[in-house]
Amino acid sequence: MFTGRSLAKAVCLLVLLAFASAPRAWAVEGAKVDDVARFLAGLEPAAHSPLAPLTRDPAWQHHARVLNQAWVGLEQRRLAKIRTWSTANLTDPKPVVLYMFSGPDFLYVDAFFPNRTTYVMSGLEPVGQVPAVTDASRRSMGSALAGLRESVGSSINYSFFRTKQMRTTFSANRFKGVLPVLYLFLARSGKTIHDVTLIGIDAEGKVVPGGTRGAAQGVKIVFSGGEGASQQTLYYVQTDVSDHGLKKTGFLKFCEDLGVADGFIKSASYLLHANSFSTMRNFLLDRTAALVQDDSGIPVRYFSSEAWRLHPFGRYRGPIALFNAKYQSKLNDVYRRSSPPQLEFGVGYRWRPNESNLLLAVKNPK
Repeated sequence: MFTGRSLAKAVCLLVLLAFASAPRAWAVEGAKVDDVARFLAGLEPAAHSPLAPLTRDPAWQHHARVLNQAWVGLEQRRLAKIRTWSTANLTDPKPVVLYMFSGPDFLYVDAFFPNRTTYVMSGLEPVGQVPAVTDASRRSMGSALAGLRESVGSSINYSFFRTKQMRTTFSANRFKGVLPVLYLFLARSGKTIHDVTLIGIDAEGKVVPGGTRGAAQGVKIVFSGGEGASQQTLYYVQTDVSDHGLKKTGFLKFCEDLGVADGFIKSASYLLHANSFSTMRNFLLDRTAALVQDDSGIPVRYFSSEAWRLHPFGRYRGPIALFNAKYQSKLNDVYRRSSPPQLEFGVGYRWRPNESNLLLAVKNPK
C-alpha cells in the first residue's frame, strides 16, 4: 500500500520520466526570424539563439552538409557567372523588379538583379505560414528538413521549379507554402531578414492585412544584404495573372504604383504566348524599362523595333519537347542575324551549358 507521501513521490517520478522521454520541441519560443531562416538554410544561427542547441542534432548537421555542398557547386557553375553577366549588361538598373510566374525563386532574381530596392514576385503557390520551428518535434526534424531540400532541389539543379512537383512538395511537407523556401534562399544569398508580415493586396492595389477578405494574399519581407546595407523589400503575392484572374484583384494597380521597373521572366511555361495572358503581357511591355527573359517569356514578335533594342545571348535551339509548339521563327531569325555572345551559364528549361538562351530587351528613350 502507498502512503499519501509515497504516492505523491511516485506520481512525481512518473511525471518526470514522462517529461524526459517525450519528444523535445526543436526550440523554445522567441527565435528571431533571421535565425529561423538560417536554421532552415543549414547555416548557424546566432550563438544566443534558442535554435543554436538544435544545430548539434545529426539531422540538422546532415542538412547543413548537403546544402553547403550543393551551394558550392551552384555558385561556381551558375550564380557567380550570372552576377558577372548582370554587371556587364544591366547598366541602368531600376529600383523595382517585377518577376511574374516566379514561385519562391528569389535565388535567381537576386543574382540577375542584385541590390534593388523592391522585388515583386508572384505565383499560384500559397504563401504558407511563417515557419514555426517550435511546432516540430525533434523526431521529425530529419523528414521535415529532407522535405525542404526536396522543395528546392530542382531549382538548385536545373534553375527552375517544376510546377507539378511544387504543388505536391509545398503541401505535403511540414514546412508548407513558399515562405520556408524564401527563407532558405534569402539566408543562402547572404541576406539578413528584419521583418516578415503576411499581407493582402485589395481591389485598389493597396496593401492590407493578411487574411483580408477578397484580397490577394501575400507576404512582405524586409531584408538587407548585411550589416550597414540599405533595407530592401520583397513582396510575394499568390495570384492568378491570367486576363480572367487579374480582373479579380488590384495586383496590377499595386505594381503600377511602384513606378517604372525592370522585368524578369524565366521558365514561365510559355503562358505569355497565350491570348489569355495578354493583359499581363501588355503591362510588362508598357511598364518595364528592360526585360530579361528566356524564350518562355514574351514572344519576340511583340517587341517593336521602334520601342525596343533586343540583345540576344546564348543559343536558341527551340523549346524542349514538352513545349514544342512554342517554337519562334522570329526569335530564331534574331539569333541568326546577331551572332550573339555565348552564355557562360545555363538557365531556364534548356538549363545545360551551351543550350540556354537569354534575351535582354531594352526600351528606347522616348
